Amino acid sequence: MPFDSNPIRLQLTNAIPTSASTPVSATYDSSSEILFIPSVTLSGTSNRVELKRNTALSGYQFELQSLKELISFNIVDTGQSDCYNSSGNLISCIDSGQDAAYSGNQPSYTNNSDGTITDNVTGLVWQSTPDINGDGSIDSTDKLSQSNALSYCSSLSQGNQTDWRLPTIKQMYSLINFDGEDVSDISGEETSNLVPFIDTNYFTFAYGDTSVGERIIDVQYATSTLYISPAVITTMFGVNLADGRIKGYGTTINNSEKTFFVQCVRGFEDYGINYFIDNGDQTVSDAASDLMWEQNDSQTSMNWDNAIKYCENISTAGYSDWRLPNAKELQSIVDYTRSPDSSNSAAIDPLFNATSITNEAGQTDWGYYWTNTTHLKSTGPGNHAVYISFGRAMGYNNGQWQDVHGAGAQRSNIKLSTEQLDPSYTIVTDANGNEAIIHGPQGDVLRVNNFVRCVR
Repeated sequence: MPFDSNPIRLQLTNAIPTSASTPVSATYDSSSEILFIPSVTLSGTSNRVELKRNTALSGYQFELQSLKELISFNIVDTGQSDCYNSSGNLISCIDSGQDAAYSGNQPSYTNNSDGTITDNVTGLVWQSTPDINGDGSIDSTDKLSQSNALSYCSSLSQGNQTDWRLPTIKQMYSLINFDGEDVSDISGEETSNLVPFIDTNYFTFAYGDTSVGERIIDVQYATSTLYISPAVITTMFGVNLADGRIKGYGTTINNSEKTFFVQCVRGFEDYGINYFIDNGDQTVSDAASDLMWEQNDSQTSMNWDNAIKYCENISTAGYSDWRLPNAKELQSIVDYTRSPDSSNSAAIDPLFNATSITNEAGQTDWGYYWTNTTHLKSTGPGNHAVYISFGRAMGYNNGQWQDVHGAGAQRSNIKLSTEQLDPSYTIVTDANGNEAIIHGPQGDVLRVNNFVRCVR
């Protein structure tokens, strides 16, 4: 497959270009007749190229649709520093396969002394506080609807800059710190001893405004990412820095607009955009994040301990350094433009193979995937772990099974077995006649056994 940049032209031989030999690798979508080449060097710069088949010409000849510089992004480490066994007890991280056993891009910030903070890992620049009315107190009066948050950020002038925007879900999630503790089981109003999921050495933070009837857990941050699903009401993916989760939130509640905290960002608009390459050996590389992934998932679900062992022991494509991904790594490959209801697929690029399931409502769906990140609670041991839902994030509410948080949600589950359930969990019979575990006000469906996709 020769590629010449002046003028740009592509000549293919033989059949449909489902794969390509060096020097470039390509993916062909037969339905759209788009040829995607994730990395081509032109004039010393790496670019991603999309070409459209010209059906007026014979054979497979393509015309340039887009040419964009390939820009890499760094995934910030989760900040988790300890390891916990499945019973929730502290253990040594050596050979544990857990999050804290691996050292990634450690969080690093610079206070610019103008109300902004630079993330030295991602290059993103953030407002230092969600106190958007500037009264020195972070409370319900600082919250905005998602539409007003978009307008607020686009019109913001701060730090002598005007190119602010509401972050995407991947950009907002880059700030999460998993040394935080989930407060969802806290019943009182005292917050002085609680640890949020953000670095408070640089960012100011407050729990929910209980003086106006909010719960301390009501710390949802707005993003520009909506859930693409015709089966649910308009839903925004938000990050909750009090409970350490991504959930889909309806943009309206009780016929009024729901409001959220807002933290605007500027710089590096392409942060979080993947550039996947099919390596032809059952692996997929993300040229943007410099991570390599298994193209296939585990195909069978398993508990958390076995998920860690599964990745530590495989040798796909001859590599022996596979591991279970941490929360931020796995979330980085979610495709928020895809969902079971909008694309009849998992929320992941079609280069990956995802095992389908029948969910609790009897629907064809895709599963939850484990990470090696422990999800700490303020009131208990570290016996929960983070998972990402690449299919519907199911719940049982008011006698109905429904997608309560969206494909791409991040929640957590017990690591080992139902023996760890406390009275706040309920077991009900699902539409398939099987037992299902539900928890929380929206009846989040928790699955003890989840799928695995390893990374290196």
